[in-house]
Amino acid sequence: MPVSFTMASFKMAALAFKTRFAPSPTGLLHLGNIRTALFNFLLAQREHGTFLLRLEDTDAMRGHEKYAQALEEDMHWLGLHWNEGPQVGGQHGPYAQSERDHIYKEYFTMLEAQGLAYPCFCSEHELAISRKTALAAGRPPRYAGKCRALARAEVAAKFAKAEPATLRFRVEEGKTLEFADKVRGPQKFNTDDIGDFIIRRSDGTPAFFFCNAIDDAVMGVSLVVRGEDHLTNTPRQIMLLQALKLPVPDYAHIALVVGADGAPLSKRTGSKSVQELRESGYLPAAINNYLARLGHTYESNAFLDAKTLAATFDVYHLHRAPARYDEAQLMHWQREALLHLPMEEIWKWMAAKVETMVPSEQREAFIHAVRGNISFPADALHWAQIVFTDSLPINHAATAAITAAGKNFFDTAGQALEKHGTDFKALSETLKRTLSVSGKSLFQPLRAALTGELDGPEMVRLLPLIGVERARKRFVR
Repeated sequence: MPVSFTMASFKMAALAFKTRFAPSPTGLLHLGNIRTALFNFLLAQREHGTFLLRLEDTDAMRGHEKYAQALEEDMHWLGLHWNEGPQVGGQHGPYAQSERDHIYKEYFTMLEAQGLAYPCFCSEHELAISRKTALAAGRPPRYAGKCRALARAEVAAKFAKAEPATLRFRVEEGKTLEFADKVRGPQKFNTDDIGDFIIRRSDGTPAFFFCNAIDDAVMGVSLVVRGEDHLTNTPRQIMLLQALKLPVPDYAHIALVVGADGAPLSKRTGSKSVQELRESGYLPAAINNYLARLGHTYESNAFLDAKTLAATFDVYHLHRAPARYDEAQLMHWQREALLHLPMEEIWKWMAAKVETMVPSEQREAFIHAVRGNISFPADALHWAQIVFTDSLPINHAATAAITAAGKNFFDTAGQALEKHGTDFKALSETLKRTLSVSGKSLFQPLRAALTGELDGPEMVRLLPLIGVERARKRFVR
């Protein structure tokens, strides 16, 4: 019967609560990976622990500096401030894997010295054939172990010929590895299905999951929250840490975000980068409220501030099923965020578009008038142009409403304007009594003539901003 061993039997003393976000800075952050950062941040906040940022930049060919700076800017914009990592520092730096090669070499040496790792000289062609043979025979495509028992003299001879070699971890056969995933529950893996795996490539660089596991352990990460696509890496990482007598964190593998077609979310399926969302006018609170619910359940469906999002976030409320991206829901939280945004913050948000158009003494009134009908700064610009300029495009539906009302309607509206000024309620009441019109027949022509549209902010708030002079011109038909 296979011997079974668990994480608990190998754990060191309890660690302080620490989560981490460890992106590879090879492109702009998208919703899927920033959601992982958010989940880790919220859990750290909830537990009054540490949120660590670490850059997995071991591929030197990809211009990491530019993307590292961009992702740091994105995270700060969203309020995901890390307690330990780049620019902040801490006891476990450096926090870029490209600067930690000396640490990985130390652990490679330790494994080799214990006979737990060995050089493998198999070519990619040989390995491909071996994988095909195993699959054809209905076996897992694990390494066949060709170089496992090479004598020292054979190894030395191959190195003397400068034959390229990877470094493989020697996996004990006939055992099972178990761990309790915080999202997916008990997990069990047979080591015979895993086989000896590469921990250092032939060019001398460490395999991703090797340095990832080492860094989590030596940096004191207590909970690793990451995508379910990393689940199969976990038993390998646990075996490595156990072999090195390093602490093993807990793991929580979250469901991936998918598009409407059920495929992993990508730019092709509508995913935007955080930078694109910021530039189009999305608010950090909107993105956070949406993503915190994407694959996670809160008891409250109300808009939550940052403190409450963290206090009520629970790893046991994370879903196992794929999280489906819904842009309509993101828009819902954008509108909610605007309704909860202080007046001065709304002005900062829209100012770049409208500050030259809105008189300073009318800023507050303008914000009150339009905040329920805008989602982006471009929407605020649209209404500022309607209210504060003499150019008034009139759409087809509004033109039809104006035509149906007729000249007499607007002559009477003009007379009521002279009497009541910008008191829209009094003006409309006068029209109602004088012309015996009500409902859509009353309000649609008025809105159409004054704004060029049939929908929008309350006219009670808009008409005082439009003013008598501009309204008088718009009533002339």
